[in-house]
Amino acid sequence: MQSLPLRWPRWISGASRSRPTDVPYRSELFTPEQLTRHARALAATHRLGHASGTPTLLTRLERNEAELRAFNRATIEVDSTRPISPASEWLLDNFYLIEEQIQMARRHLPPAYNRELPRLVDGSSAGLPRVYDIVRELIAHVDGQIDAVALTAFVAAYQEISPLKLGELWAVPIMLRLGLIENLQRITARLAGARSDRDLAGLWLGRLQLMAERNPSHLVIGIADMAEASLPLTSSFVSEFCRRLSRQSPVLNLARSWLEQQLAEEGL
Repeated sequence: MQSLPLRWPRWISGASRSRPTDVPYRSELFTPEQLTRHARALAATHRLGHASGTPTLLTRLERNEAELRAFNRATIEVDSTRPISPASEWLLDNFYLIEEQIQMARRHLPPAYNRELPRLVDGSSAGLPRVYDIVRELIAHVDGQIDAVALTAFVAAYQEISPLKLGELWAVPIMLRLGLIENLQRITARLAGARSDRDLAGLWLGRLQLMAERNPSHLVIGIADMAEASLPLTSSFVSEFCRRLSRQSPVLNLARSWLEQQLAEEGL
């Protein structure tokens, strides 16, 4: 029996190819006292270079803007019969605010000013402005919940060990915008990946259902095709597959057994 075709929506294929490896800025949540200690420790480890850097942050801002816009367009284009996650719906409703912050960031960080900021010479933030790494660490350890008290205390504790230049202090608000925009882009990349996995589960289950209706004896061929496809056993894929499977013919229990076996072999 010839395999039934899987028709891939264009945006799903694109999301699968470009799925990023960068994780959101998210580390252990710190209390105010822990934040203060972390700021001092961070200041002690930062090493600065004297060479002027390239406008890397502006390049990252352009990339983040493009990817956020792409995710927003994909959310708008989603079939009205398919549910949208609360996070995607929030982004759709508030995208105009994000656009305002992107434009403000671009306006307040001209290339000449960006090049003059002291930069780090080693670590994961090598080549980036020191002040950007400071706000990025704060974002990670408060899960993006920034307030003036925490920001002021963190910067003050850092300066107890290594004073910042005046230009760096002026740059703190704009760096905070850039850090939050980048973090939002990384989160939406995960949302795009989860959406792609859910759609992939729906496509495969639709194919199996068609096989079960036309010739149930060939259902095992469809299961074999799934095994060869190296499907992503993510929580999004598995939950969507099982949710849809529960509404289908009992003959598809073979697919459930295969999935449970795969998860057991992966230790999931």
